[in-house]
Formats: sequence, structure tokens, C-alpha cells
Amino acid sequence: MSKYYLPWLVPLMLTAAGAGLLSGWIYSYYHLSVPMRLPGEDGRPDVSVPQADAGKTKQGHLETFDGIPSKSAGMWPTFRGFNYDAVSTESVPLIRSFPSGGPKELWRVSLGEGYAGPAVRNGRVYLIDYDMDRQADAIRCFSLEDGREIWRYSYPVAVKRNHGMSRTIPAVDDRFVVTMGPRCDVTCLDADTGRFRWAIDLVREYGTQEPLWYAGQCPRIEEGKAILAPAGKDVLMMAVDCESGQVVWKTPNPRRWQMTHSSILPITLEGRRMYVYCAVGGVAGIAADDGTLLWETDAWTLRIHVPTPVWLGDGRLFFSAGYNKGSMMMRLIRQQDVFVPEILFSLRPEVFGSDQQTPIFYQGFLYGVRPNKEMVCLDTDGKIRWSSGPQNKFGLGPYIIADGLIIVLNDDGVLSLIEARPDEFVLLARAKVLEGHESWAPPALVEGRLIVRDFTTMKCLDLRRQE
Repeated sequence: MSKYYLPWLVPLMLTAAGAGLLSGWIYSYYHLSVPMRLPGEDGRPDVSVPQADAGKTKQGHLETFDGIPSKSAGMWPTFRGFNYDAVSTESVPLIRSFPSGGPKELWRVSLGEGYAGPAVRNGRVYLIDYDMDRQADAIRCFSLEDGREIWRYSYPVAVKRNHGMSRTIPAVDDRFVVTMGPRCDVTCLDADTGRFRWAIDLVREYGTQEPLWYAGQCPRIEEGKAILAPAGKDVLMMAVDCESGQVVWKTPNPRRWQMTHSSILPITLEGRRMYVYCAVGGVAGIAADDGTLLWETDAWTLRIHVPTPVWLGDGRLFFSAGYNKGSMMMRLIRQQDVFVPEILFSLRPEVFGSDQQTPIFYQGFLYGVRPNKEMVCLDTDGKIRWSSGPQNKFGLGPYIIADGLIIVLNDDGVLSLIEARPDEFVLLARAKVLEGHESWAPPALVEGRLIVRDFTTMKCLDLRRQE
């Protein structure tokens, strides 16, 4: 080839290649076929697929073991403890530092994958687990003393891996334990023996739509009644007699609000007991005696809502969420026989929001972990008093307050003790206590014994201070 053609040949070849690529792109633009994402491709079961147990009460199976209940009279009987505020009412002095190697481990139990936390009463530890081999929800009762299993009640239910296969906490009184499984199966058993009392399939019987990543609502028991929020086709909330399984009252759901991961918050305002619930669609206050709707608002709503509202007293409720929602303070004002919600202020998510855990109101201040994973203290006007800073992050881990301490886990099972005080962030101790990941389950604290879990293991740790 003549050297006189080379200066022209290279640009011509590049031009031809470019034209080919452009043609190909144009063809792809108009002919590219994007496959449609179908239900179930994310690993979540299609709820429209009939289950083997659909249309009838699931047949459960009770097993008994050799565990013996502890003689402890302490209790953490439901999600966020005795007063629904994640603050221990006990006076047991707790340690302020950890020995080398961390706090003493009293016992441990292997579990199915999940985030379900424990409830404790009458020396027994209750937990709803998932048995992957048997494809069954397993309501398990352990001894607080040594972790040995006392009984286990299982019923079949199809659950696939979907960011953990359990995530709720039982409610237990002196006679009954009530649970809600990942597929919205509510079960009531005798708290001592595990004997079956009754069950309700909220999806089948009330038209509840399972929340994304399965149910996260923790049931309540008050005065012998299970308080549930089906948020189904016709019923927003209901009370069920634990003895008989009969529905005591129902609250209509004319706006078709739907179930979230949030749990019901019982409060008392001006002598009126009520249940506050955040649904997809809005927030409602329901009379505890007969299920009457006392008030409602759509000023706070989002589809993926996990934290439970926080009661500050004096009519004030604090709401927070993740997914760029932020937080909001509301006051309920009684006008004759009507409760009227009034919005006091809202906070941007970078000031405060909470993706997963519910903040704590303690001695006039709010404590919580915001989306940048830092723990903060806020006053009731929404002003930040302190933050833990970028060197102290806690992710989506749970926290409680006891004996003046914030006891907090991070995602990786590192346990920290922080002084619960509004003037400054003071870290007292830190130790890795769990080997697994996603240590998100809310813990229970009974007489200085802290029960925590990661994705597959539950441990009891000794936080008692030796005088």
C-alpha cells in the first residue's frame, strides 16, 4: 500500500467503526427487550400462591424439653419492656466497665436466621424462631437460668430468606404468650406449658397485606386481651380475649390503611387509655375499652415505617422513620370529648430520623441513632444536645436504657455502655459480644442479665455489678 494513502486510511477506518457502533446503539435502543420483574424473583413468596395450610387453622406441634424456669421475678414482657419505653424499671446496679474479653457470658442458644428478640417473664425467655428444616414458625420457651429449652410449639408456614425469617417479639402475661409470625399468623399459647389456645391468620381472615420483608408488628397484651392491628380490608385494630380467642372489639378501617412494621403504643392521656398505631395511610388513636376511633391524622405516613411512636407525656408523641422521612413532634389536645392532633415541629432526616430502632425518651431527653449511624441526644424542642461523632457509629443496632446507661449494640455485635446524660457523650465501655452480623434484635434486660442476639445466636450476658 502506498504511503500516500495511510494518512487517509486510518481516519476512514475509525469513522466506519464509529458508524457501526452508532447503528448498533440505535438498533438496541429501539429493540432492546427488558425482562419484566415478576413476583417471587426477589426470594419472597408470592402470597397469592395457596399454602398447604390455607383455609384452615394451622396444625401445630408441641414438644417439651428438660429446661426448668428460673426463680427470677424480673420481667421484660414485651417489645420495649414493661412500660413500652425501652427503659428498665429495675434497680439492679450495672457494671460501668467490661473485664478483659467483655462481659461474662451466662449461656447461648443457636437460632434460625432472623431478628426476633426475646420477652421474659416468670423465669422464662420467650422467642419466635423459624425452623428452616421443618419450614415452620417455632415459638420457643427457654429457662432464664441456663438457656435450656422448656418447650417449643411449631406450626408449618412457608418463609423464604428475605432479610431474616423472624423479626417480632412475643407479648406475655402471667397466663398467655401471644406471637405474630412473619406471615402475619397470630398464635396464643399457655405461657407455662405452651399448650395451644387459638390462632388467627390475619392475611386469610382479615385481608392483611404482608409488609415488605414480612411482619414486624409486635403484639400487645393488656388486661387479658391481645391487641392487634391487622390493618386489613375492614379492620384497623382489634382486641382478642386471650382465654377464648373471641374478638372483643374491632375498629373499622374505612380508609383501607395497611400494616407497617411499627407496633402499637399504649398511652394514657387525661385518664383515657388508648392505642396509637402508625399505618400506611396515617396515625390513629383507638380507645382501649371499646375500639372507638378517638383521633386520626395523615400528617405522618410512609409505606416503609418501622419505629414505634414515642410517648413523652403531656400529650406529646414523637415519630421518626428512615427512607429520608426525618421525624415529627405532635401534641394531642383534648377539646371536650375530642382529641385533636397538632404538629409542633418536624426535623429533616439529617437532623434526626431512625431507619429501624425506636428512640428512647428518658428524663426529659430523646436518645436515638440517626441515618448517619451516630447516636444523638435531642431536647424536646428538637435541638441536638450531642452526637457520638463519626468515630462512634452504631448502624441499625438496638438500644435500651437501664441504671443511667444507654446499652447499645452495633450491627456487628459490639456492645457499648454510654452514660444517659444530656450534657455530653460519654462512652464508658465497649466489647464485641456477638460473632455474627446484623445484631438488630431489641434486647431484654432482667435483673442485670442482658439477652442479645445476632442473626443466628442468642446470648445471655451478666451486667450485674458486684458490690
